[in-house]
Amino acid sequence: MSELAEVETGEQITRRSASNLALSFIALEKPRRKAMTTLYAFCRQIDDVADEDSSPLESRRIALQDWRDDVQRACDGGAPQKPLVRELQPVIDQYGLQFEHFDELIKGLESDLEQDRIESFEDLELYCYRVASAVGLLSVEVFGYRDAKCQDYMVALGKSLQYTNILRDIGNDAERGRIYLPQEAMEKFGVEPRSILNGKYSTAFHNLAAEMAVRARQHFQNTVELLPAGDRRSMIAGECMAAVYWRILRALEKAKFRSSLDPVPLKLSKFTKLSVLLGVWSRTFFRSSSPNYGRD
Repeated sequence: MSELAEVETGEQITRRSASNLALSFIALEKPRRKAMTTLYAFCRQIDDVADEDSSPLESRRIALQDWRDDVQRACDGGAPQKPLVRELQPVIDQYGLQFEHFDELIKGLESDLEQDRIESFEDLELYCYRVASAVGLLSVEVFGYRDAKCQDYMVALGKSLQYTNILRDIGNDAERGRIYLPQEAMEKFGVEPRSILNGKYSTAFHNLAAEMAVRARQHFQNTVELLPAGDRRSMIAGECMAAVYWRILRALEKAKFRSSLDPVPLKLSKFTKLSVLLGVWSRTFFRSSSPNYGRD
């Protein structure tokens, strides 16, 4: 992580990321949009710390602990040292963000430094909770809600997005020696780790990826079912995220997961993403009960 990156504002970091998630923030009213931009920038920044392969592992561990200590200071009402955490502190105060969720996120990123394999689906569920659902539990406070079930909705949403990310990024992760497909599933379908690392497509790989897609679909269905009807408007940013990632999942399935092994992850066109977002906004505005995703 360069010194220049550390002094960037949250808005600059988020704009530079060109993320599908950040695009959904335009559905929020301005104060919440600004708060989400800062929160997202924090998450992006610490993720970049963990992913900086040119930096020694111990240096990354120390850096993540520094970020943990600083965000804890912010949550405890202290004086954070990092400019981005100082920018985040008013968001923490205004929306009551809890340190435990920041801590879970950092634990998930630290696990990437300790291992480059996932043993079981149980381990994968915990990983997805930490790196995605914990962010959802922070985000839902910024979105605002009436029904506490929105917290469960965001946990399911996080897992939906992360499963889709894993399927989309298999080739990109393999370039860095990482495999997030559970070992137990790979053994079940007879897929060797070296075939993933070498980007080898096969019927066995297709069947393995299809199993992952089924589980991703289950998380999307859970997300649909857990969204309280009275909070469809307040959760519009989450619905936008889910709808875009659902489209990505469908594109991966349509390609029979061949694109999953590409070192360059599949991307939706700007037109496609905008059309998906407009569909979500339209259904929300007209109070439609039709789901935004989860249906073919």
